[in-house]
Amino acid sequence: MSDPFRYEYPYPTPRLPVFGRNLVATSHPAAALAGLRMLLKGGNAVDAAIAAAAAMTIYEPVSNGLGSDAFCILWDGQQLHGLNASGPAPAGWTPGYFRRKYGDDVRTPPKRGVDSVSVPGAVAGWVALSERFGRLPFADLMEPAIEAAECGYAVPTVVGQKWAAAVAELNSLPGFAEAFLPSGRAPAVGELWRFPAAARTLRLIAETRGEAYYRGEIAAAIAAHVRAHGGVLGEADLAGFRPEWVTPIAKRYRDYTLHEIPPNGQGIAALMALGILSQFDLASMDVDGVDAQHLQIEAMKLAFADVYRYVSEPASMTCSAGDLLDDGYLRERARLIDLKRAQDFRAGNPVKGGTIYLTAADERGMMVSFIQSNYMGFGSGVVVPGYGVSLHNRGHAFSLDDASPNVVAPGKRPFHTIIPGFLTKDGQPVMSFGVMGANMQPQGHVQTLVRMIDHAQNPQAACDAPRWRFNQGLSLNVESTMAPGLVEALAARGHRLEVIQDSYQDFGAGQFIWRLGDPAREGYVAASDPRRDGQAVGW
Repeated sequence: MSDPFRYEYPYPTPRLPVFGRNLVATSHPAAALAGLRMLLKGGNAVDAAIAAAAAMTIYEPVSNGLGSDAFCILWDGQQLHGLNASGPAPAGWTPGYFRRKYGDDVRTPPKRGVDSVSVPGAVAGWVALSERFGRLPFADLMEPAIEAAECGYAVPTVVGQKWAAAVAELNSLPGFAEAFLPSGRAPAVGELWRFPAAARTLRLIAETRGEAYYRGEIAAAIAAHVRAHGGVLGEADLAGFRPEWVTPIAKRYRDYTLHEIPPNGQGIAALMALGILSQFDLASMDVDGVDAQHLQIEAMKLAFADVYRYVSEPASMTCSAGDLLDDGYLRERARLIDLKRAQDFRAGNPVKGGTIYLTAADERGMMVSFIQSNYMGFGSGVVVPGYGVSLHNRGHAFSLDDASPNVVAPGKRPFHTIIPGFLTKDGQPVMSFGVMGANMQPQGHVQTLVRMIDHAQNPQAACDAPRWRFNQGLSLNVESTMAPGLVEALAARGHRLEVIQDSYQDFGAGQFIWRLGDPAREGYVAASDPRRDGQAVGW
């Protein structure tokens, strides 16, 4: 029987916030249910997050996979912890390696293919989180993902659209068509899709607690496939990887404190922008008025100017995260903002002398903010035959400029766009949250937090509100749902605007869990972004 429906949505579809003592929010409902299954089995929020993350590699392969990187911030009931599970460059990667292969004028590693693949860290991140904080056996957490890969699922709307859009660019890359183009094409929206190769890998990961991925059968297959197509990622690169526990960096905004993973990620951009915005009384302004929006745009531009100039692996930075977050420095940057005119800012001098996101929370008080990504759609486009490991292309984020702090080097981690967020107040947890979408992520953090903190919008309303995205210079994208009067007023201040409807990458997609009080009594309120296929679930 043919499908009688057109998957178009000519009218706004509001969502309502979800309340509960145990919640999971992801960009696919079945993945949220995978997390909920672990909570119902007696697991905690970490177990739920890992199960949801594993399931998301199957349910949303356009955004992440078994070859992803990952980051996490979690509240264990007493304190915050950060995990950096982003992998480093292979031992054979140097600027000379890429120049010999691609010419002296090349500025970055390639966007796709085996020379865009640094070590994938997500699986090691799952294992590290489970070992330190989980309650259930690790193998139990892989069960929903294995079932989804073996039994299949109906491809959802947004994922189906992005899958089809990727075919022209990726269909000739090693292993892509075999894995993701059954019958020689992308599966249609609503069509059943199975991924038995990934189920095989997930079983091996479950049985060996990830050892097979980094020091066994899967590692050998990854290395052999990369070598066969001219790359240098080897078994030793995989075997040597360990994720890193880190202390989140933070910035106070009004009565709250935002926490982000420290560099090599871009979370510091959100902290800097909020530090700049602290100099202005946004609460007195219309939440959707031109003054409030203009200030946020300009603050974000100032933050990005410094982040793109200075941020990389901490050992390679010419200034510290503390220098960039210094209150005095951010006050100086705030003074550069002209309330009536858009500007193209350059980096300052702070030295004095870029996915899927999910969140889970439980009635014991544990809250998890987790993100993993293949970077650009389907990542490198390289998929390991027989294993379903779609490898990310995070290596493309390196520079080949010897003067850049982000210049490629053996064993060095690239600049990262994926950033989980966490909000506290007076040292206590308030919200685990994130907004997906390359450099939209810190912009999404800022826009949604201003709405919630300065204007008391509930998480779902703040999530639903029209967004803008800064590109470069004076260029902005704005959502088609933004009020025409606001668009005209921003343009009058010199912003160069393009109104577009594609929200998948351009305007991000968020998941939010806000703690209302004692988790065992008042519980939490959750929101899930309508720009994706997702859902918040719980009880």
